[in-house]
Amino acid sequence: MATLATNKRAHFDYLISDKYEAGLVLLGGEVKSVRAGHISLKESFVTIKESELFLTNAHISFYKQAGEVKNYNPTRPRKLLLRKSEIKHLIGKLRIAGLTLVPLRVYTKKRLIKLEFGIGKGKNKFDKREDIKKKDADRSIQRALKNY
Repeated sequence: MATLATNKRAHFDYLISDKYEAGLVLLGGEVKSVRAGHISLKESFVTIKESELFLTNAHISFYKQAGEVKNYNPTRPRKLLLRKSEIKHLIGKLRIAGLTLVPLRVYTKKRLIKLEFGIGKGKNKFDKREDIKKKDADRSIQRALKNY
């Protein structure tokens, strides 16, 4: 499994409880572009429309060697492939207020391109400050241990 893209802000902005894996429906040129690492999950999110999941606002630039494509939208919604039972389970969990589906990373699994996303609850400003303080303390401890 090779990780192609990660959402670095996801764990900073959300408390992730459960993680799921889904396949992505992509065009041929998009597959080559994603494998080359030309994907950004920044400001992307997962939406539910008519009991189907879509990755929205993820930027995949078109593969330059594929030729010219008219009306290509790099941030178009891309369908996610999950079992119906998993989708129903997610819809039930999202009825709880304040929960959202956050894309975490895109990776390859054998020859397939997969998206890992999680159920997240938005953090408050003081939660983010606590995380920053904890990371700073861990770094200073590691520096101190490294010197001795």
